[in-house]
Amino acid sequence: MAARFSQRPLRVFGIDPGLTRCGLGVVDGTPGRALTLVDVGVARTPADDDISQRLLALEEQFEAWMTTHQPDAVAVERVFSQHNVRTVMGTAQAGAVAIVCAARRGLPVALHTPSEVKAAVTGNGRADKEQVTTMVTRLLRLADPPRPADAADALALAICHLWRGGQQSRLTAAAAAAGAARGPGGWAAPARPNPVYPGR
Repeated sequence: MAARFSQRPLRVFGIDPGLTRCGLGVVDGTPGRALTLVDVGVARTPADDDISQRLLALEEQFEAWMTTHQPDAVAVERVFSQHNVRTVMGTAQAGAVAIVCAARRGLPVALHTPSEVKAAVTGNGRADKEQVTTMVTRLLRLADPPRPADAADALALAICHLWRGGQQSRLTAAAAAAGAARGPGGWAAPARPNPVYPGR
């Protein structure tokens, strides 16, 4: 099974966390080969909703995407402190929900900084959003650039992980695939006790 697994592309679910707009992007690929867009979109929550309801809505959308696309790994943007503390807190909370959803399924999670993503995709760690969008469009051979920028950022996260962290994720996912069959609903059973639900 491990040999067959190594022949197929790695599928990465990139998440650009945010409460109002959360970028979602799924990409298939292997280092040195052409990348393939699987899906891209934006999860939105109303700004006037209670924070608990907004996070619950994001969780439901993350779960739906993971169920639909069955990623091998999840890449989330690492949140850095900014001047707007409220924005940073909301972004961090949204990212934490994504990490929990991945952990529940036994999926490996990687956190990439914005500069790491920019450098991986454009070669410049200080590239602006438009440059990132242009390169994502080119790398995925898209007819039109993904909009809004949150969607392009999510795809950039997935691409960054495929190129920078894909090999480690492939080994982890292959080990999990060899040691456990898919459970009900397509969930991958963790190869070791789940830190979120130890009894699972």
